[in-house]
Amino acid sequence: MKFSERLAKIKIYLPALYLAIKHRNTPWLAKAIAIFAIVYAISPIDLIPDVIPVIGYLDDLLILPILITLCIKLIPKEVMDECLIRAKDIQLPRGKWYHALPVLILWILLMLWISRLLRWI
Repeated sequence: MKFSERLAKIKIYLPALYLAIKHRNTPWLAKAIAIFAIVYAISPIDLIPDVIPVIGYLDDLLILPILITLCIKLIPKEVMDECLIRAKDIQLPRGKWYHALPVLILWILLMLWISRLLRWI
């Protein structure tokens, strides 16, 4: 499968995972992993910064597909099929930076909390 085909699948599966989180028949573990995958996908901060050549992008290319695949395996097939059908009708917002603002605020608060913990050590 080509990279562009995989990218197109991710664009469909992320909204489907969002819908699966809200579905009552989705197991709680799948919901937790799906929430983490969505937050990781929209987060402006990565585990490995993208400025580091090759490795910076490698974490995005590996972690996100692994999380999505794990969620798909944990979600019942009929629930995932329903969510995929509904996800094709969702229009994702484009160019709206303020959608990432809650995630950015969360990361800033987390870094402030960690820095306070390190001062006590």
